[in-house]
Amino acid sequence: MTSAIVLIIQVLDIYRWIIIAAAVVTWIPSVPRYHPIVQILNRLTEPVLRPIRMILPPEKTGYIDFTPIVALVALQILIRLLAQALVRAPAPVGL
Repeated sequence: MTSAIVLIIQVLDIYRWIIIAAAVVTWIPSVPRYHPIVQILNRLTEPVLRPIRMILPPEKTGYIDFTPIVALVALQILIRLLAQALVRAPAPVGL
């Protein structure tokens, strides 16, 4: 159980960096949208960012896309909750 939680935390941490990379790439005007790395980042992040963007559209926030920030905060909360569950998890018996 604890190794599964650790694995989930690690995957979520990697995903946080993917969201950060996708956000940073949008700030660089010389990187074309059709670049393969940009396409991969979009495919990985849009399933999470799209629902947030529907709730908090950039048109209502002065055309500033806050969805990566909201996703990062949500991921951080989830990681902390999982870490707390990991600390409270009972030690395995019989090892």
